[in-house]
Amino acid sequence: MDEMKEKQTEQRNMYYYNQILNAERNKKAAQTRKTKARSFGSKKVDFKDYIYVPEEWEGVAYTLYVLLIPYIVGSLFLFLTIARGNVDSYTMLDTSSFPIVWAIGYEIVAIIMLIWITILFLQYDGEEDD
Repeated sequence: MDEMKEKQTEQRNMYYYNQILNAERNKKAAQTRKTKARSFGSKKVDFKDYIYVPEEWEGVAYTLYVLLIPYIVGSLFLFLTIARGNVDSYTMLDTSSFPIVWAIGYEIVAIIMLIWITILFLQYDGEEDD
């Protein structure tokens, strides 16, 4: 009889010990989840880190950037590739059609940005920046 009580006590102690171990494991797992690195897609992006935007003029600045940067890139593309850097040939081109020149520049800027995002993704190490 005494042997059965010892066995039951030992089982209870093991059960209690296992509960303590599980609680400690859960606590460590919760801590590692808190410090777990964020994914690349959940990273916060602030355009002010990459381009100049004056305070209280963000809307105007972003609108000008969206309109002018692709147009300038499209004009440079037409000048360097179609006109082959010749000013006389470039002036003969009809660059007054803003939407077409803008669309050419937009596609070039989009390709550059996709390549840049891919490079940033490959360099991302998952650590949080505070």
